[in-house]
Amino acid sequence: MTNLIKQIIDDLMKPVFEDLRATPLWIKWVVIVITCAATIPLALIFRSRTSYSDKPKIHFIQNMDNQPKFVSQEPNALFLDGRAMRPKIKGTIAQDGMAGNTHKFMGIIDGAWADTYPPSLTVDRDFIRRGQERFNIYCAPCHGIGGFGDGIIHKRATQLVETGVNGTSWVAPKNLHEEVVREQPVGQLFNSITNGIRTMAAYGSQIPVDDRWAIISYMEALQVSQNANPDSVEGANALPHKDSSNEGSGE
Repeated sequence: MTNLIKQIIDDLMKPVFEDLRATPLWIKWVVIVITCAATIPLALIFRSRTSYSDKPKIHFIQNMDNQPKFVSQEPNALFLDGRAMRPKIKGTIAQDGMAGNTHKFMGIIDGAWADTYPPSLTVDRDFIRRGQERFNIYCAPCHGIGGFGDGIIHKRATQLVETGVNGTSWVAPKNLHEEVVREQPVGQLFNSITNGIRTMAAYGSQIPVDDRWAIISYMEALQVSQNANPDSVEGANALPHKDSSNEGSGE
């Protein structure tokens, strides 16, 4: 059987080898050169995918993607001092920067936490609704929509801690309805949002000043919703009251 297979292969390949022997030498070299040249693009593609370079990529159609510019500390002959980076004009202050108004920008009055909102802000329904919108964006993921400290991030982190994923640790966010939070002056709450507290990050760079105060107004609205004083509601004495004496009795 082996001899038969060998005989068949010899019969098939013999004409091919005879043709190769009869092929002129220059044609053989042309084929060899073309074959070697065909591997060059593949080698370049492999190199570009497996190596790193600080040089920019080949970019035939620019579309204004690359334009001349001055980088930091680079000289520029256009200016008399030869610097591309222009110094700040002496005495200028950012339009929204603090200029002695510690009440609005720090939540402090005479060195103590402010108990009132800055006079420049009007705390009305629209202001509180703005605070609700900002609260749901920045605060609710951890503190929860209702402020009970049961946000989706807290729930997910708790699951990771319970399963021991990668040594995860987690500090539960505060329940904003706790007495220790309700008793804090608005200035102290403003400071916590601005600079962070415990493991909570600072949001001063993300949330504008007015929006921080708006969030506090909505936090107070949430706290009132759970801890309202009945005496502040007109006609509260005429409303039905919950009888707590039968709680847990099944009646």
